[in-house]
Amino acid sequence: MTGVLLLEADVPAGEDLLTAAAGLGLDAYAATHEDLFGHYRPELTAKITAPVFTDFSRPETALADLTAFCRKTGIRGIVPCWEFLTPLATRLAAALGLPGHLPARADACRNKRLMAEAFAAHGVPSPRTLTAPDHATLSRRIAAAGLRFPLVVKPAENAASIGVSVVRSADGIPDAARLARSQTHKLPHGIALDTTLLAQEHVDGAEFSVETLVTDGTAHHLTVTEKFTTEGTSRAELGHTVPAELPPAVRDSVYAAATAALTALGLRNGIAHTELKVDPEGRPQVIEVGARPPGDHIMRLVKEALGIDVARACLETVLGLRGGRRGPARRHRGHDHPLVSTLRHPTPRHRIRHSPPISSRQTPWTTNSATR
Repeated sequence: MTGVLLLEADVPAGEDLLTAAAGLGLDAYAATHEDLFGHYRPELTAKITAPVFTDFSRPETALADLTAFCRKTGIRGIVPCWEFLTPLATRLAAALGLPGHLPARADACRNKRLMAEAFAAHGVPSPRTLTAPDHATLSRRIAAAGLRFPLVVKPAENAASIGVSVVRSADGIPDAARLARSQTHKLPHGIALDTTLLAQEHVDGAEFSVETLVTDGTAHHLTVTEKFTTEGTSRAELGHTVPAELPPAVRDSVYAAATAALTALGLRNGIAHTELKVDPEGRPQVIEVGARPPGDHIMRLVKEALGIDVARACLETVLGLRGGRRGPARRHRGHDHPLVSTLRHPTPRHRIRHSPPISSRQTPWTTNSATR
């Protein structure tokens, strides 16, 4: 039986991918740490063929361990479920000769300093970004470059808006820098983080993400997700709506910006999650790209709203399948994709909105009319 390896499956995308693997008749293996696997939920472990244990805090050791395991087991596809393991997934796929992304740009898909450099080099529409090792140097470089406040200060490596601040004057730089550098290792695997400071132009406007399937370097955009966030100095995502309602010209510009970003980062085969802001004039600015399936149950939202099984399509892509199994002939606001039948642009019957749970209360999805 064909096998796939999921790197850290105990995240929201992991269960969706394991369910899709079962539907495709695949053996699904999960790479994690032995101590963590003991805390996996039973409904998750029931879908895992077998775990493989390694130490993700030592990337070279993990690469060697997993390469040997995959060769012995006959693994045919690699999927990073957790953002911090995307460079490892790219290098592992390359070592095995499996579909993946360009290994030379693997770190730029995770490190925001390298990502900003790639965007600038390839003309991707994105906020102007400065970097520095400490707050004093950052302040001097901001002044020398003539960047205007407000600015966004963030760490080179983290996720979920951790360590990110909106700074409205030079007086706020020291505190923002301390917050940005407050995490040096990422739990639960203890992965070392680059604590270089970034200062980016603040983009006014609404926030969106583009969910994309990339096959042989061609981007097939599935939909645009609208994001709802908190206001103020620190930001957090509160909910999502699929698909976002955008004028056709703006939607096309958003897709074009996402394509440019994916090309700059060397994405070739897999799922991508591109986060953008659209300013009041309708111009998109790419904030960052995740070379992995989207979190916050966005794959479930896409399936509910549009009938597209993103998890299944992701697995087929990393296995090198092209147009083999098609999903239901449903329509969506994206480009045609061979794995999801002939899908075009008209408005679907419903828009699905999801808010993450608040405290211990599980917030259900709510279905709204397309003209809310």
